[in-house]
Amino acid sequence: MLNNLRAVFFDLDGTLLDTAPDMALALNIQREVHGKEPLPFSDIRPYVSHGAAAMLRIGFGLEPGHKDFDEFRKQYLNIYADNIAVHTELFAGLKELLNTLTESDIAWGIATNKPEFLTIPLLEALNLRESCSGLVCGDTVKPTKPHPKPLFFAAQQAGVKPVQSVYVGDAWRDIAAGRAAGMKTVVAEYGYIQPEDKILEWKADAVAKESTDLIKMLLNR
Repeated sequence: MLNNLRAVFFDLDGTLLDTAPDMALALNIQREVHGKEPLPFSDIRPYVSHGAAAMLRIGFGLEPGHKDFDEFRKQYLNIYADNIAVHTELFAGLKELLNTLTESDIAWGIATNKPEFLTIPLLEALNLRESCSGLVCGDTVKPTKPHPKPLFFAAQQAGVKPVQSVYVGDAWRDIAAGRAAGMKTVVAEYGYIQPEDKILEWKADAVAKESTDLIKMLLNR
């Protein structure tokens, strides 16, 4: 995909890690606290990449600006933090991809809008923190994606140029940020794509239908 590939950066939720089971678990625990029945996992999964705000919209019909939103958001994040790595795991084929990147002296990193207090414990729980060459979270730099600044910072941490890098993500803001940073971009179609998403309109360089497609797509293997 890129002849002088030096680094691959990933969005976290729905791209590198399948975090939906634990984010859905946290939402249904919160719903139980408030006397509500659990929601089907299939209703929650497509919206996980959009974070706590999306979870509260689905679970309680709350939007930012509602008088209860901040309180519910804090409660949700606390519940999720307590269940951060119950079911979460790398998507299929990505352990092999990360190992191959490392063996090939190609850096890999993460640029996510997820806050540090959730991201770092999650990566540590999955033994991924040490091998991650660049890590930019939602509160590491501002503005966040879709602005390219997080990707510029991730590339700087990894010691590579953006034009030598690929960014993989499952949301429009990921592709917008990657394109603006001058990186090649890949849509993770296997991730948390919403029914209304029109991924071809995002104008990424490639689309990975399955997570197992990435190693061939990125490394021609």
